[in-house]
Amino acid sequence: MSRIGKKPVELPGGVSASVSGQTVEVKGPKGVLSFKGTDDVTITVEDNKIVITPRGMSKRARQQWGMSRTQIANCVKGVTEGFKKELEINGVGYRAKMQGNVLNLTLGLSHDVNIEMPSDVTVTTPKNTSIIVEGIDSQRVGQIAANIRAWRKPEPYKGKGIKYVDEYIFRKEGKKK
Repeated sequence: MSRIGKKPVELPGGVSASVSGQTVEVKGPKGVLSFKGTDDVTITVEDNKIVITPRGMSKRARQQWGMSRTQIANCVKGVTEGFKKELEINGVGYRAKMQGNVLNLTLGLSHDVNIEMPSDVTVTTPKNTSIIVEGIDSQRVGQIAANIRAWRKPEPYKGKGIKYVDEYIFRKEGKKK
């Protein structure tokens, strides 16, 4: 039995949810998100709670039960608080700055990297060595942060590159004479 799936998703004040078929639409102060569930689960809204139940006890139904509950909980969190990823740039001459909706990265390559940001995600550079990615959809925020990080992953010898703020880089010693 899914311990995650058993818990109903609480709807905080100012958030409303509607179910039509297998699609849940969550409206809140930051925007609107929707999630389409599979046919293995039943989704209902009961007195300010979203309840997810499996349609059978097959392995797939139980898997989709917990996953659907988590996705819906992320939709509720996204329209109330939003999601945020912070990136940090380490390295001599490595820097970032926003120019309109284009993120300009100088990463020691022969050219500057320009990444155009979508309208549903907000990217800010408070310092030239830090990047903050914010939005209501956790998957979009995480994917854009991963795309930025992929341009120069942190290396283990000097620690140069783009890393998440809470990420630990395992450092290596290097060659000895």
